[in-house]
Amino acid sequence: MDLENDPERASRLCREAQARLMGNVANLADPEVRAPSQLPGWSVGHVLTHLARNADAHTRRLAGALDGQDVPKYASGEGQRRVEIEDGAGRPAVQVVADLRSSMAHLEEVFDRSSDAGWPNGHFLGGGHYGVSGCPAHRLREVEMHHVDLGLGYTPLDWPEEYVGWDLPMLLATAPGRLGNPSEKRLFMAWLAGRGPLDPSTNLDPW
Repeated sequence: MDLENDPERASRLCREAQARLMGNVANLADPEVRAPSQLPGWSVGHVLTHLARNADAHTRRLAGALDGQDVPKYASGEGQRRVEIEDGAGRPAVQVVADLRSSMAHLEEVFDRSSDAGWPNGHFLGGGHYGVSGCPAHRLREVEMHHVDLGLGYTPLDWPEEYVGWDLPMLLATAPGRLGNPSEKRLFMAWLAGRGPLDPSTNLDPW
C-alpha cells in the first residue's frame, strides 16, 4: 500500500482521522488543554496548535500546486513553526479548538479542489523530501500520531489498518539510523528476524 502516491485514498483516510480527532477534543476545557501531553515539554494545547498549523502548511502546499506554484510548508522554515506553536498553545481552550476545526476544514476544502483537478503538480517538493501528492498521507500520519500523543484515550490500537499498512514499513526503514551502538543494531535485527526477544534496553531515537 502506497498512500503517498494515492492522494485520493489518503485524503479520504485523513478526513476520517480528522473527524475522530475533532470528536475527541471538541469539548475540552481550559485545564485539559493546559495539561501535559505525552510529548515532553508540550501541553495538549501545544499538540493541538501544532496540528492546526500543520493543516495550514499542507493547505499552502496543495493550494500552491493548484496554481502551479511550488510552495513550502512554512515560508520562514522551522523557526516559524516553533514560534506559531508557542504563541498559540496558551490560548483558551475554545480558541484552540476553534482554530483546529477551522484549519482542518480549510484543508479538506483544498482536498476537494485538488481531487477535482486531478491532484496536479504532484512532483513539487516545496523544499521538502516528498512531493505535494504525498501531503494527504503525511497529514494522516500527523493526525494519527499526535492524536495518541494527546493522551486523551486514543491509542495505537485505534489506528486504522490502512494507515498501519502504509506507515509501519516507512517507520521500520528509519530504524537503522535511530539505533545507537552496533550491539543494539544487531540485537534489533535478530529480533526482527525472529531470532530472539527484543532487548529491553533497546532505544530508538525519536522519529
